[in-house]
Amino acid sequence: MSKDTIDVRGAEEHNLKDLDVTIPREEFTVVTGLSGSGKSSLAFETVYAEGQRRYIESLSAYARNFLGQMDKPQVETVEGLSPAISIDQKNAANNPRSTVGTVTELHDYLRLLYARVGTPHCPDCGREVGEQSAQNMVERILELPEGTKAKLAAPVVRDQKGAFEDLFEELVSEGYARVEIDGEEYDLTMDDPDLDENFDHTVDVIVDRVKVSTEDRPRIIDSVETALAEAEGVLKVILPDASEEVAADLGEEARRTGALGEEREEDDRFVVEFSKDLACTHCGIDVPEIETRSFSFNSPHGACPECEGLGETKEVDEDLVVQDESKPLKHVFEAWSYNRSYYQTRLDAVAEHFGVSLSTPFEDLEESIQQAFLYGTDEEVVFKRSTKNGTRRKRKRFEGVIPNLERRYIETDSDSTRDHIEDYMSVTECPACDGTRLKPASRAVLVDDTAITEINAMSIGDALDHFESMEADLTEREKVIAEEILKEIRARLSFMVEVGLEYLTLDREAATLSGGESQRIRLATQIGSGLVGVLYVLDEPSIGLHQRDNDRLLDTLEELRDLGNTLLVVEHDEETMRRADNVIDMGPGPGKRGGEVVANGTVEEVKATEESITGDYLSGRKQIPVPDERRDPEGALTVLGARQHNLTDLDVDIPLGCFTAITGVSGSGKSTLMHEVLYKGLARQMNDNTSVIPGDHDSLEGLEEIETVRLIDQSPIGRTPRSNPATYTGVFDYIRELFAQTKLSKQRGYEKGRFSFNVKGGRCEECGGQGTVKIEMNFLSDVHVPCEECDGAQYNDATLDVTYKGKTIADVLELSVEEAYDFFESSSRIRRRLKLLKDVGLDYMKLGQPSTTLSGGEAQRIKLAEELGKKDSGETLYLLDEPTTGLHSEDERKLIDVLHRLTDDGNTVVVIEHELDLVKNADHIIDLGPEGGENGGEIVATGTPEEVARLDDSHTGRYLRDLLPKIDLEGPRGERVEPVTAPMDDD
Repeated sequence: MSKDTIDVRGAEEHNLKDLDVTIPREEFTVVTGLSGSGKSSLAFETVYAEGQRRYIESLSAYARNFLGQMDKPQVETVEGLSPAISIDQKNAANNPRSTVGTVTELHDYLRLLYARVGTPHCPDCGREVGEQSAQNMVERILELPEGTKAKLAAPVVRDQKGAFEDLFEELVSEGYARVEIDGEEYDLTMDDPDLDENFDHTVDVIVDRVKVSTEDRPRIIDSVETALAEAEGVLKVILPDASEEVAADLGEEARRTGALGEEREEDDRFVVEFSKDLACTHCGIDVPEIETRSFSFNSPHGACPECEGLGETKEVDEDLVVQDESKPLKHVFEAWSYNRSYYQTRLDAVAEHFGVSLSTPFEDLEESIQQAFLYGTDEEVVFKRSTKNGTRRKRKRFEGVIPNLERRYIETDSDSTRDHIEDYMSVTECPACDGTRLKPASRAVLVDDTAITEINAMSIGDALDHFESMEADLTEREKVIAEEILKEIRARLSFMVEVGLEYLTLDREAATLSGGESQRIRLATQIGSGLVGVLYVLDEPSIGLHQRDNDRLLDTLEELRDLGNTLLVVEHDEETMRRADNVIDMGPGPGKRGGEVVANGTVEEVKATEESITGDYLSGRKQIPVPDERRDPEGALTVLGARQHNLTDLDVDIPLGCFTAITGVSGSGKSTLMHEVLYKGLARQMNDNTSVIPGDHDSLEGLEEIETVRLIDQSPIGRTPRSNPATYTGVFDYIRELFAQTKLSKQRGYEKGRFSFNVKGGRCEECGGQGTVKIEMNFLSDVHVPCEECDGAQYNDATLDVTYKGKTIADVLELSVEEAYDFFESSSRIRRRLKLLKDVGLDYMKLGQPSTTLSGGEAQRIKLAEELGKKDSGETLYLLDEPTTGLHSEDERKLIDVLHRLTDDGNTVVVIEHELDLVKNADHIIDLGPEGGENGGEIVATGTPEEVARLDDSHTGRYLRDLLPKIDLEGPRGERVEPVTAPMDDD
């Protein structure tokens, strides 16, 4: 009999304190709690890790050698465990060849569909092409009305220059008498065609002249096979005096079956061409055989040969080579230093050739002279070079600055030279395939008059509409072949729409997806798999989702549960908790003060638990207050004509000296506006950063009101385990100085460098300052064990002899931020920096926690703390992207206080955010939409939260209604808790 629960006993992973917890099977359970309270340690490092470990251990030793193995989590027992699947926030892929279509396997089904029922067309002229056997051709000819006169010809020459005298002699010797040359018939036994060898000619050998009749079928078969042999698989049927009905019927039918029809206006002739091979007989182009790999841009059989399937090429960018046209000619080319003699002689020679001064500003030169410098001269230029024997002169064309850079980039073997030239190159759409990644022949295969590249360019929602109606336009044969394929395609597209991803295009690079989008793609794939009895462990699936889209996601999760699966979801979102069957609240505090179960039960039971901070917020006992007044703007930063991606020529005012939230449903254009247009545009203009290329827009106005711009994103603070919060924030420098000032350090001559684990001297050389050593196991997972030399302390014994207030430098790195704040009570510099980490909710974090183990939200808050520690003029623009990621309501309240503090200091704060408790605290909202993708990119509403909440057209506004005390309208969820207000800080 199967168990109804998953029973975890004695869990001690990370900060879990000998934890016992029961998780109901086939139910939707949320694990919540303060940041650092042990949610992920329970869900991922214990429950999921044990399930995965058991699965891998069930495989053979040979298979485990290739798969690797997970370490056994620190837990006594986990009973009732199902096969476990983790759906986390990791990006789907960093490979530029991965797209939404490939990671969802949709592209595989599209390739199969186009390979099985696609109709090839000529990539040049667009005519339909097809392959037919000799038998097919005979059947088509016999379908003509009885008695129709026809010439069966072999096209041996097509649009070639020459007199072809030898060919005519050879034809006569083989017994052929009649030919058609350029549409005119000749008898080679009587005529001697006199052709101008300088013009193109077409020569068709008349193999036979027949009257269509079933009695003559053997003769027609013989003549068709002879013509195909002479013309290498091509047959031309000429109808000298076909009626309009016959011509129209044959032409339409022939084109439909793959042959080519061509009417001649000068007479009643009608010509039809058949081919045994896939080839356009009109253009003389062979089309390769259609296979599934013909539509893969990861295979040489389908990839565009110019960009090798990437859809992009690197080219030298004129705007990067000439960044300031007001500079004098000698200094205007960034990549060519006039101080180098090679460049100097060339610029001098070209300037002398055109009679211009090198001191002339580039913008004052005629456009033709500018182009000559950039792209080279048509005429020769005299180049002078001084030698010990005098001046040497050489006449040759000037190559041009840009062609010179492109040539050297290809030819050089020097990495430094290539890196230097890449500074002046930009990624552009491949001109050969227009960014579609496929070769011309693959792009010319159509299903329902649509190429596979057109499908890839559609949004998921549009693609679903396209395939819903496709079968009506297919033939009966095509319907039978495509039925199962279309069913799979429609199912996968439907699942993607269900999880709120209808705005994504199938050709969108997987590397550009957010963590939340990647997670929802994998979730849609799992729904499509239809598995039953599986344990799904999810990591904050609501991240990056608007409330409207979040409701749809929760419907999908409930559908997954109703199939008979168990859902274990790490989440802070209140709506997710309200709709869950069971909530496990971890706490009571973060870090060492956490690791216990505060509450485990239904939402109502958690709300009734007074010790639960989560219960306080769910019940309304605690709330994040609404400011009782909003700040007035001190001017505006204006974005004019923003057109990048789906933005529809937007003009946006961003109030200065205010706290602004950019909101909108997923895919509405928020990130494009902030990252691509606003940040990159400001970085380019204010910081003269030429390495960034701003999104398409007309201009930015009001820059003089801002001193600097800072983007605080969720990228890692470091890429090695040696990087940690203490080193990133600089507090470790002050700590090392303290240790260097101790009595023992002075006696031994230790300076602060002695206490760094990144350099030789004080660190343990056995482990290189890592604290652990990796032991490779053949049939088991690699084991990281504490270094035997230093016992995991990272430093050598001599360094660890030095103590400060009884603790070594290694002991200090093990302290949490809160513990360190109390420990260094006598050092104001250290306490000030640690206070900033406490202010952003990171008091639970260890000073020495490796940066590689930090979440994106934690990394962002560390950066925010560092910004708070800088001396500020009060005229900084701060840009943050979803700063509430991974935050409990209690931690979110601390973050909101920090953002208000930054704004009160005279700065401008702009955040992209979906979390309504933060949005309601903003002074100003810019709401984009109305939907995602092609249906987004517009401004739906702007104004204070109260003004936006009164608008029915704004999805954000409608969901805000339940949270604002001055609004008496009911929101879509109808779960209003009477909001509270708080006065703004005067300082």
